Amino acid sequence: SDIHQITRIDRWFLHQLREIVQFEQSLGGRFIGTVSRAELLRAKRMGIGDSMLAKLLACTERKVRERRLQEGLVPVYKRVDTCAAEFESHTPYLYSTYEEECEAGDSPTERVIILGNGPNRIGQGIEFDYCCVHAAYAVREAGYTSVMLNCNPETVSTDYDTSDKLFFEPCTLEHVQSVIDTEKPKGVILLFGGQTPLKLSHDIGPVLGTSPDAIDLCEDRKRFGDFLDKLDIPQPVGATADGRDSARAAAVGIGYPLLVRPSYVLGGRAMSICYSDADFERALGEALATSEMGGLLIDRYLVGAREYDVDALCDGETVYIGAIIEHIEEAGVHSGDSTGVIPPVLLSLNERKQMEDHTHRIALHLGVVGLVNIQYAIQEGIVYVIEVNPRASRTVPFVAKATGIQLAKIATRLCLGEKLREIGPFEPKGKGLFFVKAPVFPWGKFPGSDVVLGPEMRSTGEVMSIGWSFGEAYAKALIASGMKLPTEGAVFLSFRDSDKPEAVSIAGALKHMGFKLYATQGTARYLAEKGVECETMHKHNEGRPDIVDHLKNGEIQLMLNTPLGKKAQEDELAMRLTGLKYAVPCITTLSACKAVVSALRSMRGGELRVIKLQEIN
Repeated sequence: SDIHQITRIDRWFLHQLREIVQFEQSLGGRFIGTVSRAELLRAKRMGIGDSMLAKLLACTERKVRERRLQEGLVPVYKRVDTCAAEFESHTPYLYSTYEEECEAGDSPTERVIILGNGPNRIGQGIEFDYCCVHAAYAVREAGYTSVMLNCNPETVSTDYDTSDKLFFEPCTLEHVQSVIDTEKPKGVILLFGGQTPLKLSHDIGPVLGTSPDAIDLCEDRKRFGDFLDKLDIPQPVGATADGRDSARAAAVGIGYPLLVRPSYVLGGRAMSICYSDADFERALGEALATSEMGGLLIDRYLVGAREYDVDALCDGETVYIGAIIEHIEEAGVHSGDSTGVIPPVLLSLNERKQMEDHTHRIALHLGVVGLVNIQYAIQEGIVYVIEVNPRASRTVPFVAKATGIQLAKIATRLCLGEKLREIGPFEPKGKGLFFVKAPVFPWGKFPGSDVVLGPEMRSTGEVMSIGWSFGEAYAKALIASGMKLPTEGAVFLSFRDSDKPEAVSIAGALKHMGFKLYATQGTARYLAEKGVECETMHKHNEGRPDIVDHLKNGEIQLMLNTPLGKKAQEDELAMRLTGLKYAVPCITTLSACKAVVSALRSMRGGELRVIKLQEIN
């Protein structure tokens, strides 16, 4: 009754939950061998997973499964009745239950299971659903029965006409293995559901596409580091750690700034850039608490580096690079939060050749079959490999729409045994045009959220734009993502010391366009020395009126602010939050500031034209 008063959840549901909790408590302190078949069946009918039973009974999940199979306790599959019992339902929506009769049925052709990404959440969402849908179509077109395993009723991969059979099941070892036991497929395709299915690669099979060992090599920092060293491909200095002591030792050996992250996580969760011991200790606690598979990755952070994504196809013999995406934000901002452009704007011919060579050698030596995504960072002309993901990435839909080449469908055909030479050649569309993918952030939904971007993903959507120039495409992308760029008014400037040399051209361009410039004392002094005059404005709490006052009075239309480190970010937090409240755009990376200047030029020049994607592809 107390819980009902607090939550207003109906008492009937609370009663069911209490039964489950009480039953779980009755198992506490016991062992798997002392649990009767009836108790085990009751637990499964209550929906208690093997992994939870393993925790309650102080054993492994494998032991629970073995005992369950020994007792003949396996799930059957029922069809979701979409006709409300008025007519016989033929819809192939299936869910597991511990009853008697199985309605999964048979299929006239060999089955292929595609693992989805589960419930949409930050870091793993609709982009992977897109890939799963195209995979289901490709499997069906190849003459197999396409079987989708996914548990998100919202998305297209769980629509009735996407696959031949759909299992509404979580992507966990227990549920996936049960579907495999029921369907007895030709194989399972893991590479379209993001990080979640990859965790199962060693425990299920047969796996179609890139081998589980290659997947593990990319996640195991020691093996991966040795792999790149053998290929003589540069990578940032890094180390792995399994606890606080080893992590601290690694930090001392590598030196600040550092990028700290737990392994096998989604969306860069608990990933941090550390500039000091205080930053590192704070990041360490969160990363250790978040790590799902154990272990931390600690790398030297490449300050000021440009970052790139490469999406490529490989059949084990041949590599095709779908696109090189240049991030607008510098390295360190999560790829899901980064604005990307095709083709690259700043990439030199020599850098491109290095990147293409690295991609070919990595994919072939790994034995990739299907898709691979490689993230690069370029600092002082050296092309470093940051990460290799032998799966579909969140940029695959963007690349497919920009080039007209359906990477996910082709990758599925490769997993089923076809070769690139049999499917190609490929002719990308949209030549001469620029394509920009920009994130959409939920700042307005979460008052008090800071707009500074970092290695942990925070965006909840994205937009795509097309232009005959980079400035036109970028301006359209910012407008589509909800940012109101001004074409006149005043701009506030506050740059970190390392950014000030390049801030001169940014400030000069804004002044030339007629914007009034304000800056913090340090930035104003530096710009004045370089011949760009602007008025000095107080930071928050430096004196009144300060930047927050001017924002409230509507005197600032755009802010360019590049803080360095946690302290600088916290010092200027009030300014950014006030800008958010009054819908004043705030750009927080140097590369994005440069791109905004290009966008403003295009807007002021009236270059924003309608370009139909359908006419390009």
